[in-house]
Amino acid sequence: MAQSPAMAERDARLISGQHGSVNPGEIAIGVIIGRTSEFFDFFVYAIASVIVFPKLVFPYADPLTATLYSFAIFALAFIARPFGTVIFTAIDRAHGKSVKLTIALFLLGTSTVAIAFLPGYNQIGVASVWLLALARVGQGVAWGGTWDGLASLLALNAPQRRRGWYAMIPQVGAPLGLIVASALFAFFVGNLSAEDFFSWGWRYPFFVAFAINVVALFARLRIVVTPDYTELFENRDLQPTPVVDTLRHEGRNIAIGAFAPLASFALFHMVTVFPLSWVFLFTSEGPARFLIIETIAAIFGVAAIVASGLIADRIGRRSLLASSAVAIAAFSGFAPQLLDSGVVGETFFMVLGFVLLGLSFGQSSGAVASSFSKKYRYTASALTSDFAWLFGAGFAPLAALLLASHFGLISAGAYLLSGAACTLLALRFSRWLETTDQDTAKET
Repeated sequence: MAQSPAMAERDARLISGQHGSVNPGEIAIGVIIGRTSEFFDFFVYAIASVIVFPKLVFPYADPLTATLYSFAIFALAFIARPFGTVIFTAIDRAHGKSVKLTIALFLLGTSTVAIAFLPGYNQIGVASVWLLALARVGQGVAWGGTWDGLASLLALNAPQRRRGWYAMIPQVGAPLGLIVASALFAFFVGNLSAEDFFSWGWRYPFFVAFAINVVALFARLRIVVTPDYTELFENRDLQPTPVVDTLRHEGRNIAIGAFAPLASFALFHMVTVFPLSWVFLFTSEGPARFLIIETIAAIFGVAAIVASGLIADRIGRRSLLASSAVAIAAFSGFAPQLLDSGVVGETFFMVLGFVLLGLSFGQSSGAVASSFSKKYRYTASALTSDFAWLFGAGFAPLAALLLASHFGLISAGAYLLSGAACTLLALRFSRWLETTDQDTAKET
């Protein structure tokens, strides 16, 4: 492991030296590749948590209970992620970003590919549960180390009237990762017998995830080793600070930043993981067809994310986030019931949901990053992302399925409504604090 970072960094420096400094377009491509790889890992696990792990790891439980157990393990990565940020921030400060990114992405790839070799409960008993949980925690810790600050840089260093456009670029990786993961699983589920799929077919996407991580690692190192990136680091735009110190100075803004995108993060799992579990458990439809619907809907999500950049540059990012939260609140009142309305209802739910997700999620990254002081911005942005995913998305599939299975689909909408309310309150509180701070500055 000590040799791998040095070799990877050396090769990246050779390429950077041949091609000169990296332009914004290359940064954008590197960010998209990196985020796509992360979300591909994320969705490969998410899909397997619905159609594979309940049967493989929890065969002793009924399908609903087994899926709830699977979703509980799913949440472990979000709990572990802030701890990963603490660990890898220390590595970053001691050894640099290239070492940090290499170790983090190798850990992510190793944890992911380890799941591909996971024996089932029928082979090793309860040890299968513990091994899956350990791999999931490893993924979460690794995600805490994959933060490179490039997403915030794109938004904060963009021209004033183009910040919305640059802010949406990293978010495109989410639906792209889902498209690839869903298409892969749809192919194997639709073309293999049940015996072959549960024997080896489901494992293949996890192997693919490791290969994609290698590509993503090199794409990121290509940028990290450039003189431009080094200059930004030295100017403190990319310099990590101790986590405790960051929380002490920026705790208020981190809390606001974590709750501001809650509507989009709650919707994120309400249109990706939860509907697959509901359709798989409570309808006669097979997973392959719904995964195709999900893939098509995600394409609409890509278009909506791109549109969010154009809209945000016209009306403002916060205005778009607030308007999207209101739309998500309205969506929560009627849309979940469409999952019981056959293929037409499912398609309408997914497409409309992904359009709303794209508009809100496209601007959710670093919505209050400009509020952080320059010294703490890098680490504060990482922590904000960690807590936003934890509070907004970590328990969403578990909570939504638990509520819907006991009180009907309308209760899942109530969960989504609570996320929209949190976003509106956080944005309002943020605006009030900014006004108060400005008034205080004038008085002094």
